Amino acid sequence: MPANRLRLVVGLGNPGKPYEDTRHNAGFMVADIIAQDFNIAFNKTKFDATLGRGFIENVDLLLAKPMAFMNRSGPPLQKLAHYFRIPSEDMLVIHDDIDLAFGRLKIKEKGGHGGHNGIRSIMDAFGGGNFVRLRIGVGRSEAGENVTDHVLGRFSADKAEMVVRVISAARDAVVTMLCEGTKVGMNVFNRKDLLITG
Repeated sequence: MPANRLRLVVGLGNPGKPYEDTRHNAGFMVADIIAQDFNIAFNKTKFDATLGRGFIENVDLLLAKPMAFMNRSGPPLQKLAHYFRIPSEDMLVIHDDIDLAFGRLKIKEKGGHGGHNGIRSIMDAFGGGNFVRLRIGVGRSEAGENVTDHVLGRFSADKAEMVVRVISAARDAVVTMLCEGTKVGMNVFNRKDLLITG
């Protein structure tokens, strides 16, 4: 991948303490571990998003967390992409997914929103779904909670170690996609047997 091609890597979530460590904030968690491991400081705010600029190997990237709440994630990202002249196909969005089992990751090159309000907002803002997604499986509620209560709930204490492994594996998936390409990432991380366990 050319070193001079700026990529936009986005973690989706909701801002504020009440939402910290909830399932819906899996994207924020991955963005945070990328920032930590690659010394990218979230030291700028622009268009209602928190930003950090840095490199993973030779890949120049803008790491972003929209602060407009999940269902309004699209407009800040569209403004960022326009400002930095990043086409949507050079954007990678990391988000939770209830239709994927907890412990699974799945990379998609493009597609629909699958009922995810953050992805729906981004598609509306960009006029389509031509961007890469990394889906973090959070599964559906075993206790029969409604979808909103489930995604805004926290992972149970007995899953804490597995959450760390999943978030680390998602970071590895992002690095693989940026440095080796989306297709390589899909081949490695979309395998049916790749269930990250504690």
